[in-house]
Amino acid sequence: MRTFGKTAGFGKFVEATVEGGRAEARESGSATVEAEHLLLAIAAGQDKTSRDVLGAVGLDHDSLVSALEAEFVHSLRAVGIGDLAQELPPPTRSVEPPANLSASAKLAIERATSVSANRLQPAHLLLGIVRAQVGTVPRALELAGIDRGALESRLLDALTEEPGHDR
Repeated sequence: MRTFGKTAGFGKFVEATVEGGRAEARESGSATVEAEHLLLAIAAGQDKTSRDVLGAVGLDHDSLVSALEAEFVHSLRAVGIGDLAQELPPPTRSVEPPANLSASAKLAIERATSVSANRLQPAHLLLGIVRAQVGTVPRALELAGIDRGALESRLLDALTEEPGHDR
């Protein structure tokens, strides 16, 4: 598996997205940067293509936070403790952002690099996140009523139309 960081040949926008993911993970009290943290960073980031595609299906940072919270409660219910979700204290914000990327984040980046022959951009990373078949993000998008196939199609269309982007 590749190592990911500033020396991995990322574009400056993807480096900023990973840093945004670190901040999102810190806010949520997570010990690692997960794919959902990268997704939240993309939704709050500067990449117009990604934000426009997410917006076209009704997603922004706040709606993604809500979808991820719904997924958390749904997962607790699946194991029989959903009623405890309201009683849990808010996550403890870390002092430092986590340095390590989780398997879900690394796989999203690998899927993104497999579709980008040129410089990796956040829209490629968004595609890598959306293409996950299992995990928190696919469950959250399903619970939010998002058609992932339609989202992927919109993203591929946008990548094709953007100058300097590839599929």
